[in-house]
Amino acid sequence: METNIDEALLISARVDENSDIPIISQILRIAVYDEFKAYETYTKIIEKFGLVQPFVNIKEAEAVHYAALIKLMEKYGVEVPINDWASKIEIPNTLIECCEMGVAGEINNIAMYNNLLIYSVENDIKDTLFRLQAASFNNHLPAFRNCVLNHYNGSNSTNLAQENIMEKIGEYQVILDDIMNGNLDESSISSIFSKLNLSMAGGAIFGAAIIAFLNSYISKKNNEKE
Repeated sequence: METNIDEALLISARVDENSDIPIISQILRIAVYDEFKAYETYTKIIEKFGLVQPFVNIKEAEAVHYAALIKLMEKYGVEVPINDWASKIEIPNTLIECCEMGVAGEINNIAMYNNLLIYSVENDIKDTLFRLQAASFNNHLPAFRNCVLNHYNGSNSTNLAQENIMEKIGEYQVILDDIMNGNLDESSISSIFSKLNLSMAGGAIFGAAIIAFLNSYISKKNNEKE
């Protein structure tokens, strides 16, 4: 099976200033490889659980995203990486876990574009990256967030003490800070979501924590744009 010789770089989802690979090639290959990953992930989820939202709509959007990037790659003579994600991706056993994985994936995608935009010079590349990041931030992340919140807010689990709410909000803030500093990858985020889920008996509590976490993230992103 063919592999990408720059696989480590692609998976890192960050530009390597010390690499011999031209920066423009790194930017476009990293971006399209990540969009391939999202597309294949949501495809497998649909194969397992049926035509469920928001995965159907977001899968279609991911195809538009990677097509836009491939167009740029053709313009700048950058080779499209091999899409080998279908054999790498493992889908969780429940739909709510898939939604949590979607939240983690979109947060990681937004952080990736932050990094790529730092190194982008060409206006058409910058414009495309901004648009793709905005789609993740404004559309995909809220859709997966609502998927998670609707599930847990609709559950009839045991109520937890108020101090536990604040404790979980604090845990999410730590996760947020690590993401923003580039200290967590998507698998780590997904694992943390899973552990928090298992340790929390109350759906409403989980809802409060994740709302605080994501609202804090969104607020921080908006402040950076100003």
